[in-house]
Amino acid sequence: MAMAPIRLGLRRIRQQGLLATGRLSRSLKANGLGDQAFLSQVHRFERLLAKLLAAAMIVVLVVATGELVITLINQLLGGSSHWLGNDMTRFLDQILALLIALEVLQNLTAYLRDHVVQIELVLITALTALARKVIVMPEGMLKSPGELAGLGVAVLALSSAYWLVRQSHSSRSPTRREPTSGFPEPDRSLQPGDAAEG
Repeated sequence: MAMAPIRLGLRRIRQQGLLATGRLSRSLKANGLGDQAFLSQVHRFERLLAKLLAAAMIVVLVVATGELVITLINQLLGGSSHWLGNDMTRFLDQILALLIALEVLQNLTAYLRDHVVQIELVLITALTALARKVIVMPEGMLKSPGELAGLGVAVLALSSAYWLVRQSHSSRSPTRREPTSGFPEPDRSLQPGDAAEG
């Protein structure tokens, strides 16, 4: 019998706690601090940060491209005849670095467009970075078979991951109906004569 008042007291405490929680939740929502408002602010911050990073990548790409063109012109006008040696390797290194930066910019713009990090783009960027490391290999790496084996394993792992992602995307219906370039193509499934027949 003594347990009944305790249970009743606990029930009242729970109810008052829930009422206080409900009041607090309503108060936060009324002041614009509810879950949806908070998530909206987080989303706004993410978009702003992605825009700032994209703008920074554009500046880096423009400056690096200008530097590459100036270096190329200086090499051509200077009459350098060592294009099959270190000059060619440095030139390929700069081009591949620009391609990696361009792919990072594509990742950022894809995030701004779709609000999702596209794993295929990330894997392609990583594969390009590894290809750069393999193609423009420093002379010191030729002496270390362990590092070469590590690069080989990394290339196989990234290639396998990319293949698995592509296979998973091809086995399900596409979620996107328009091209990613931003230029919608007309629907060619209906021809002008088809509308009259149906």
